[in-house]
Amino acid sequence: MGGVRRPLRPVAPVNHTIPAAQSELYNTLPAEAIGVDVERLITVTTMAEVEKRRAQLIDYIWKGHGLPAQQPHVVSGIDEPDLTELRRGRVDRLVVPLAYQVVSTSYLVWPSGEANGRFAIYHTSHGNPHAPPYGTAMLRATQALLDRGYAVVVVDMPFLGWNAQPIASPDDPSRLVWPQSHRIHEILAEYESPDFSALSIFLEPLAVIVNHLSTVAEPSVVAMVGLSGGAWATTVYALDPRITASFPVAGSWPFYLRTFPAHKPNHGDWEQRRDALPEFYALAGYLDLYVMGAAGIGRRQLQILNRFDPVCFQGVPHRSYAPVVEHQVALLGAGRWGLLDDATHDQHTVSPYAVSVLMWDLEES
Repeated sequence: MGGVRRPLRPVAPVNHTIPAAQSELYNTLPAEAIGVDVERLITVTTMAEVEKRRAQLIDYIWKGHGLPAQQPHVVSGIDEPDLTELRRGRVDRLVVPLAYQVVSTSYLVWPSGEANGRFAIYHTSHGNPHAPPYGTAMLRATQALLDRGYAVVVVDMPFLGWNAQPIASPDDPSRLVWPQSHRIHEILAEYESPDFSALSIFLEPLAVIVNHLSTVAEPSVVAMVGLSGGAWATTVYALDPRITASFPVAGSWPFYLRTFPAHKPNHGDWEQRRDALPEFYALAGYLDLYVMGAAGIGRRQLQILNRFDPVCFQGVPHRSYAPVVEHQVALLGAGRWGLLDDATHDQHTVSPYAVSVLMWDLEES
């Protein structure tokens, strides 16, 4: 047969020097996963159900108004110190006003060569998103995308990084309140109501950013990569079918695994918990969100988990659900889902190996 044969996906051996100094926690299936019927926990089993559930989630977040249609305020050709290390072209600032006097600021970084209609969003994490080690992960993944001709929008979580700011009190709009640094998003519980979902503060900037990308070019690809809290945002926002490829790194597990490990359960922050947002997660738990994030012609999702992650979602509990989710997406007949178990390091990061697999996956685009 003619044509150029595509290289095989990069593989890397398990770093055995790390688990040798750890317990078996990282290499054995936990009790929480034993006997769980994962197939029954997945409730979106047809494309019709995927479409229905997407509409219900969007309705919950934006209270019947649909995905936002507005455009960001754009300041073109600016200097941003946190991005000076990148080999790049022009940088544009994208500003999105939100409810309660909150403003989202992100940056669209153009490649140094000719743009090719391919775009990506890199969503940062909790903590200090621009300082090592999290800033290192952002620069690593963003540079790899830029080098392949992608224009990349770097987005921070609410109240962190470029978005560090107060929020107007829900009881007195003239009074501004600074969220506490510990579990910084817990304050948003006070804003959730039948008429407003604080999830929009996380997700509306992403919708507006994608709107903007559609005005500057005809996107052939809109990929999304996120680390930790940014991976949660990537998992949830992949409900927008305009996101063609999503790569959440160290960002979530299904609820049945959240009590593992016993000494440090992975319940997550306010926006990630079922007890905090019962109506939202009743519409779609994480297993359903994984399926929906991959479902659709030409769409795919690769979940990346760090086996020896010191922060969250470590070990091999994913072995209890990954084959089931992959099979369910295959049954839909449109889309592809997979999971990468990154056992090459012991950091909470997007590793060089993960970036190599991510770039390999995007070569199909």
